[in-house]
Amino acid sequence: MIDETRRAAAEHLALALTQSGMQRMASRVLAAFMFTDEPSLTAGDIAEELGASAGSLSGAIKLLMALGMIERVPVPGSRREHYRMRDMPWSELYTKQNAVIEHILQTTDRGIASVGDGPARRRLQHMRDFYTFLLAELPALLERFERERAD
Repeated sequence: MIDETRRAAAEHLALALTQSGMQRMASRVLAAFMFTDEPSLTAGDIAEELGASAGSLSGAIKLLMALGMIERVPVPGSRREHYRMRDMPWSELYTKQNAVIEHILQTTDRGIASVGDGPARRRLQHMRDFYTFLLAELPALLERFERERAD
């Protein structure tokens, strides 16, 4: 597993992720994947590393899989489920969030249709316009990021 210096850094990352809104256990599990040099981890490996029960990790693992951050991988000869962090999943995370943003846009449009002129309408329109702009700009931004990383 990881040494104490890396473990402390992993816990600091997990704390930062938690403070930004991610569930605490999901933050800790993600940090464990970020700091490991192992090709894959089992729930038991993660539980041992974090000092948590394997059962408490189930929801965090499911969340991270749903976000596209980690994936299940086959390990010949092993009867346990193995997981690994996907190869640099940050771009995919933001691409997957487009579905969330689309849902926000639809809900915001319904909100705009339900109110008359006034502050509420202006706030809702501003929110819609921001997310519309973000969705339009995000693909080019991600492409530019990948190009610059390749240089």
